[in-house]
Amino acid sequence: MVVNWLRENKVAAGILTVLRLYIGYSWITAGFGKLTGGFDASGFLKGVIANPVKGPDGSVVYGWYVDFLQHFALPNVDIFNTIVPLGEFLVGLGLILGCLTTTAMFFGLVMNFSFFLAGTVSHIPTDLFIGAIILFSGYNAGRIGLDRWVIPFIRKTVFNGNKTVKQNG
Repeated sequence: MVVNWLRENKVAAGILTVLRLYIGYSWITAGFGKLTGGFDASGFLKGVIANPVKGPDGSVVYGWYVDFLQHFALPNVDIFNTIVPLGEFLVGLGLILGCLTTTAMFFGLVMNFSFFLAGTVSHIPTDLFIGAIILFSGYNAGRIGLDRWVIPFIRKTVFNGNKTVKQNG
């Protein structure tokens, strides 16, 4: 019932727009600050590798993630120095404009979970909660935005070939 309301109601579309703008502003400012401020993730990555998230018994909780950071992210830090700020900025832009909203929010949630697995808490639980609401809302989250025109265009042009063809006879 709540999901249907989020996905179909015009009042929900207005509320979702406010939530979308709030979280979009957070993402775009974080990304812009990193794009213009000489961002370098190597210090953060080294800190997470040296001090991973530990459980109550003192054992590492997300060992597989620490291995990923140590053996892939840190050796390729130049790639991450580009994709993290650019990704944050694009997620924010998509959310603010309401363009490809669910796609932007999906990738925002992926980044939030990545930061969360690294042990960063801050405002991430709130962002995850709002992000899940936006993602579950689907098209309605971007109805008051560019998705009003972009999504029908994509459905018409990209997915047009999926229609069944009637045969004469």
